[in-house]
Amino acid sequence: MQTHTAVEQRLMDLEIKASFTEDLVEQLNQTIFRQQEQIDALLREVSQLRIQTPDGGSGSFRSLRDELPPHY
Repeated sequence: MQTHTAVEQRLMDLEIKASFTEDLVEQLNQTIFRQQEQIDALLREVSQLRIQTPDGGSGSFRSLRDELPPHY
């Protein structure tokens, strides 16, 4: 009789752990989903910024001396 109760208790403990694990996995999935949405939005924003740059976003290196105002 004692063994039967111990098995039931272990089974209940495993069910509780499984339930907490399912909740954690769902929370992690939601976090990943939100992060992917943020990444997508940032990629769109970077794409728009590249379009707006005068050189078309080619990323060519410019010296800081090129940025000096004409009176220098």
